[in-house]
Amino acid sequence: MSVSATTPDAAMSRTLSPWLTFLFAASCGFVAANLYYGQPLAGLISTDLGFSPAATGLIVTLTQIGYGLGLLLLVPLADLFENRRLILTLTVGSALALIGAAFSSTPGMFLTASLCIGLASVAAQVLVPFAASMAPDATRGQVVGNVMSGLLCGIMLARPFASLVAEASSWHMVYYVTAAVMIALGVVLRANLPVRVPHTKLRYGELLASMGHLALNSRVLQRRALYQAGMFGAFSLFWTTAPLLLASPAFGISQSGIALFALAGAAGAVASPIAGRLADRGLTKIASTLAMLLGMGSFLISQFAADGSLTALILLTAAAILLDFGVTTNLVCGQRAIYGLSPEHRGRLNGLFMATFFTGGAIGSALGGWAYATGGWTLAAWIGFCFPALAFLFFLTEGREK
Repeated sequence: MSVSATTPDAAMSRTLSPWLTFLFAASCGFVAANLYYGQPLAGLISTDLGFSPAATGLIVTLTQIGYGLGLLLLVPLADLFENRRLILTLTVGSALALIGAAFSSTPGMFLTASLCIGLASVAAQVLVPFAASMAPDATRGQVVGNVMSGLLCGIMLARPFASLVAEASSWHMVYYVTAAVMIALGVVLRANLPVRVPHTKLRYGELLASMGHLALNSRVLQRRALYQAGMFGAFSLFWTTAPLLLASPAFGISQSGIALFALAGAAGAVASPIAGRLADRGLTKIASTLAMLLGMGSFLISQFAADGSLTALILLTAAAILLDFGVTTNLVCGQRAIYGLSPEHRGRLNGLFMATFFTGGAIGSALGGWAYATGGWTLAAWIGFCFPALAFLFFLTEGREK
């Protein structure tokens, strides 16, 4: 399974078996899920550990900050250090951070663990370009799509899993179980991942400096990152405010019911392999157009979903599925495009791409909370519509650029 430092990526494609593809996808899902367990548990953790009402939001925010820092400071190391060892180190770090969260008895301890969980969870963003490097050019989009379907399933299933386990036991148990999953995952990855040594000979400071050059000069990176920032902003806004709407007197749905609603979003993961195949066939523009139209359409549909009726619930569920289809499709198309730019820069390109659209997601979450508190679901949905609409308007200028 080992690959020498001088072996090109094309030769690595021979080792990408269906089992390894599945392992990459499952690993990304398990790792990415670590970012989202705290969201439905924030109230329980806050009450148990004595957080002030103003500090409760830090339970989620510190994890996001850690993830953002990891994207910029740790993911680029995939272009510098042997990838298998880097992934295993981050996986062990995830296990230790989750154990720290489980044992936390004060707000400070838990917030420190949350920051570390975010930092270590960027292992998923080392795994994705690793898999892309092992795939031949003709099927790279398909491979990226398959791996991303696992990652997105992990994101969407994390919230209902955490809610159900906490309801059956306690929030501590969620972190104990997931720490054990990380340990088991590390053992499996160590036994199955091939060795991949990048060719870059830069120092770490030079590596980070080169990211500025890539960000300023790669038009493909800039555009695909901004398109996805708009889509992910809409995604984050929807999944921040939809649970508030469902828990409101209009619907009166319990936490378990909201967890089941979140399962509908996981259906969007099936779009990943489809999007990858479209990108491999040179249909990226068509797929991206469809993705952004789905994003806009989902929020238009959801405007009729606020009265608490069964029809409203069906429309809101349909909006969730359509939005997730759109976000997933655009994400895979974007990754397929940037991974084709330069094999030796994939770690840095992926870090910049993810950090940019993750910022869009953070903006979407913040605006969603404000909009729902100010104008209810109607205002939140219209702001959500603006995210993919602005991305689409920018996308329409692509043909004019020399």
